[in-house]
Amino acid sequence: GSLILIALARFVQKQTIRLNRNEFTILAISGIALWWGGNGLVALAETTVHSGYAALIISCTPIWVAIIESTIDRKRPSVLLVLSLLIGMAGIAVLDWATIMAGEIGDLKGAFYLILAGLSWGGGSVYQKRKNIHTTPEISSAVQQFTGGIALLITSFIISEPTINPVPSAWWAWGYLIVFGSVIAFTSFVKALKLLPPNVVFTYAYVNPVVAVILGFFILGEPITQWTIAGAILVIIGVLGVFKEQNIRMPKHD
Repeated sequence: GSLILIALARFVQKQTIRLNRNEFTILAISGIALWWGGNGLVALAETTVHSGYAALIISCTPIWVAIIESTIDRKRPSVLLVLSLLIGMAGIAVLDWATIMAGEIGDLKGAFYLILAGLSWGGGSVYQKRKNIHTTPEISSAVQQFTGGIALLITSFIISEPTINPVPSAWWAWGYLIVFGSVIAFTSFVKALKLLPPNVVFTYAYVNPVVAVILGFFILGEPITQWTIAGAILVIIGVLGVFKEQNIRMPKHD
């Protein structure tokens, strides 16, 4: 993905690929937070939990962003924000309730990884947004994917992952993720983060969980239980409340 983006920036868009040490450091830190901490932990969690379930927990990322920004700005959270956070966390508890009652520790560990992934993704996004470096989204995305990929590669050696032997369908999935996930989707996310407020960018949290649950049900046969539906409703209400609170406190411009 990084090589494709660099080639597009250099040979198609005729962009100059120059970064100073400070810019590279910022992109490296945010890239590791987004790719190693965010996507890496999601991949680890999905070895024990369903994809739709993972998407529902990750949809809480706007809640973690709100907490991070309130902490950085040292602003006392509003009643609406606190209520929204509690509702969102209650949604996570409901999603995990069947697992808690069954004592399936592996699945609970997966849920914990997903919460950390959302925190890491949110933290990396806020850090990148607030640093506001002056380089193109394509170059930013390429450096972030490169540094995050190196961190993931090093981690794979540390935890002694087995040698991969993918089937043909896995190669197709890998190619799809590179083109549509890394080159297009992630670069679009970086571009949106550069141009728009975080609360607007994270509106994708409305759509992803619904799409993931539906696709997981029809393609992978993943179950949709009453706990899934109830937890999903609470999570979405919590996220909606966070967006509403952020829109209220954003200054109006004529």
